[in-house]
Amino acid sequence: MTDATRTQAEMWFDPICPWAWMTSRWLLEVEQVREVDVTWSVMSLAVLNEGRDLPEAYREMMDRAWGPVRVIIAAAREHGDKVIKPLYDAMGTRIHLGGEKDYTKVLAPALAEVGLPEDLARFATLPDVDEELRASHERGIGLVGDEVGTPVIAVDGVAFFGPVVSPAPKGDAAGRLWDGCLLVAGTPGFFELKRTRTVGPIFD
Repeated sequence: MTDATRTQAEMWFDPICPWAWMTSRWLLEVEQVREVDVTWSVMSLAVLNEGRDLPEAYREMMDRAWGPVRVIIAAAREHGDKVIKPLYDAMGTRIHLGGEKDYTKVLAPALAEVGLPEDLARFATLPDVDEELRASHERGIGLVGDEVGTPVIAVDGVAFFGPVVSPAPKGDAAGRLWDGCLLVAGTPGFFELKRTRTVGPIFD
């Protein structure tokens, strides 16, 4: 199948979100079992939660959350969108698999891993790329509304939040979940399907 006939999907993520990480790992499986190519874009939990009344601990996390998304946006601006996914993988591996809660410590090593200048980490505390960051965020959240967060997926004119899943399905199970997501999200008037989470993100 040619690239022109393969389904094109896009996922918006914040690198600090463990549920977005789970969804991204699922999409990697989907690419192996369905004729789908995924592109990757940044949204920001810090932007999403601006002005909201948040618990102190979560507000402090949102203050720290600016760094990783700013650095990815800066890297993409200077080196092209092709760096977004490998930089996300490098950051996410350290944050979610490595358990690093100090996001400033993942920036330079992640940049170095993917062959980018480590001094891009300086953008973490600068507002220089915030206009581009907000534009990327708004493009994703505008498809689904601001009552949801990350991840957001868009495909063939259909966009949805999620899926929120743990652990990430593999193989044909990943493909079946993809088929189901497209089916329900593409149904006119369908808005929500949800149940209480009984497990946290299971990283493997």
